[in-house]
Amino acid sequence: MRLNWLRSSRVEDRFETWIAERHQERVLAGETTPSGPHPDEAFLRDLARKSKRISLADSRVDHAAICPICMSKLLTLRREYRSHHQRLVFATAIAACALVIVGAVVTYRAVQKSPAIANTAVVSQTVNLWDAGTVRGEQPGELQSVSLSAASVRLKIILPRFSPAGRYAVSVTRDQTGTGALAQATADTIAEGQQETLSVNLDLHRAAAGAYFLATTHEQDQAAYYYPLQIK
Repeated sequence: MRLNWLRSSRVEDRFETWIAERHQERVLAGETTPSGPHPDEAFLRDLARKSKRISLADSRVDHAAICPICMSKLLTLRREYRSHHQRLVFATAIAACALVIVGAVVTYRAVQKSPAIANTAVVSQTVNLWDAGTVRGEQPGELQSVSLSAASVRLKIILPRFSPAGRYAVSVTRDQTGTGALAQATADTIAEGQQETLSVNLDLHRAAAGAYFLATTHEQDQAAYYYPLQIK
């Protein structure tokens, strides 16, 4: 019986090499009749899969090395084991490649989002309306023009002289009717000496450069005060 499959020099095949040598020794010595009953398939399967854990002194190993029936089963089980092992190695390699690809995609997306994150960095700005004249609603008049960045703005507003304390709604609108608000927030005034100030967050990073209005509305006053605003 040819046992070329047992000639591998790998550590896991050393036991199979010993089986082949044992078989050849017994055949050359004329010992072709195995002793004892045939080992059950569970033992042969264990022998095929976990040969390094089997004791060489086990009489069933001696039997399998001589018996052509057991050797045939052992060869079949060994081929099945190797085929299963190869599929397992292949599946593991595919899974590893998939993880590498997923990691690359996640990294790429994170890099792609970095500029957007940078663009939403908070910018602190102050608008001083202390000496500004105020015009309510759509009344004409020369108003102080203010400027804000196209960014996420942490805005401090110094309200006009004699402005009442309390809660204010602050918004950025396209016109003096209050429609088309780009951003809005509410805050309570903070007294700083004779001045009343507001601090609000306005997200303007998606606003196109151009002319808008900054509106403030006191909680007890339905009319808004509009200030010409340039977003740059």
